[in-house]
Amino acid sequence: MNIPSNLKYTKDHEWISVEGDIATVGITDFAQGELGDIVYVEVETVDETLDQEEVFGTVEAVKTVSDLFMPISGEIVEFNESLEQEPEKVNADPYGDGWMIKIKISKAEELDGLLDDAGYKEVIGG
Repeated sequence: MNIPSNLKYTKDHEWISVEGDIATVGITDFAQGELGDIVYVEVETVDETLDQEEVFGTVEAVKTVSDLFMPISGEIVEFNESLEQEPEKVNADPYGDGWMIKIKISKAEELDGLLDDAGYKEVIGG
């Protein structure tokens, strides 16, 4: 299972990568594996400012639909629109082409409360 050490994680299985005041968010390799074949990603919150742990969208797999949660507070400035046509990118490359949103960070201090790779491994029993 792939859990990159350069990312931060949430107990809800989102990952976050920060460059300056912009964060990129997706779901983890563990999450996509548990969900199975992803058939649809819905994010209708672009240009909205949401608080940490608010729902920013949903991901639909063959047998289930799961909410996607904000790892930190901020404004959603971009959605990976390629997922509308190719949601399977989330399965194939969850940390690369399968990213979901970009956030303009409003509360950088919230990053300190996120999990590192070792903490996330504990959450999933690794």
